[in-house]
Amino acid sequence: MAKTHRIAVIPGDGIGPEVVREGLRVLDRVAELEGFRIERTKFPFGAEHYLKTKEVFPDEAFEQVKGHDAVLLGAIGDPRMAPGFLEFGIVARLRFGLDLFANMRPVKLFDEYLTPLKGKTPEHLDFVVVRENTEDAYAGMWGQFKKGTADEVATQEIIFTRKGVERVIRHAFEVCRARNRRKKLTLLTKANAVRAMELWTRTFAEVGAEYPDVQREHQYIDAACMFVVTAPEQYDTVVTSNMFGDIFTDLGAALVGGLGLAASANLHPGRVSLFESIHGSAPQFAGQNRANPLATIMAVAMMLEFLGEASGAARVERAVEGLIRARTLPNLGMDSGFGTDAVGTLVLERLG
Repeated sequence: MAKTHRIAVIPGDGIGPEVVREGLRVLDRVAELEGFRIERTKFPFGAEHYLKTKEVFPDEAFEQVKGHDAVLLGAIGDPRMAPGFLEFGIVARLRFGLDLFANMRPVKLFDEYLTPLKGKTPEHLDFVVVRENTEDAYAGMWGQFKKGTADEVATQEIIFTRKGVERVIRHAFEVCRARNRRKKLTLLTKANAVRAMELWTRTFAEVGAEYPDVQREHQYIDAACMFVVTAPEQYDTVVTSNMFGDIFTDLGAALVGGLGLAASANLHPGRVSLFESIHGSAPQFAGQNRANPLATIMAVAMMLEFLGEASGAARVERAVEGLIRARTLPNLGMDSGFGTDAVGTLVLERLG
């Protein structure tokens, strides 16, 4: 009997439903080619649902999501909502509620025409960032005092725990070892100024002693933002904190084609995990069939890898890489000359 994977789908806001639609077309075709089954449950949460029902993400639905193997998320965000309201209520709830402690962000160049870096080719840009995903300044511990006055104070606490730091560092060592590329893991901190990050450097050394086959390096985040532009070939696997990882990976995305190709996995190995493109909801383009779905399609590839369908994941990545190397698309933005559905069809044609 064919293996069945249960997928929770949250198309979300703006261009989310359009790019998710194409991701699911690719997923269904791969399932057919590889001989496994997909059972999907669609959840309506996002701005439109909230405006109609005043529900953000009810507990009953969240419990249903926990019963799936993986979650495919479109995009969340709408200008009719207060900034961060839906993002924290849906995306953050998934990350924190499912304890998705490792955010995986590949930075891989498929064709040199996509990079703004002079003289850099695919052999120079192929690394993965492991970003801690449940702590730091994003833990929600913030406050305001005397708001709207000349004496206003705003605070936001940075939280690091030994458990949180150790598990993401250990996961990064395992990822580096499994990649079996250069076996080099680089830690990014600002421990010289953010003294709490001494926990990161100390834990990195202690855990690293268990991985003698993996070369270790420590860089400060400001220097790394320079080095990734001037000498990106030095990176193999990178591990860093939540906030620094958020910034560093968007910079990395800009070096390999932009957000139109950037996918991510929010993981807790052995448990239901979340897969998404990293671009926003772009509500001004919703319903125009202009959004590039390749980031979501690459998120589907990451989901397939997580689900144990390595052959299917490789099939999707080869199809996307082949499309890019064919230089059919002049760019990966909103005006690529192809509609959202047309780009999806081009990938389908290359799945073989």
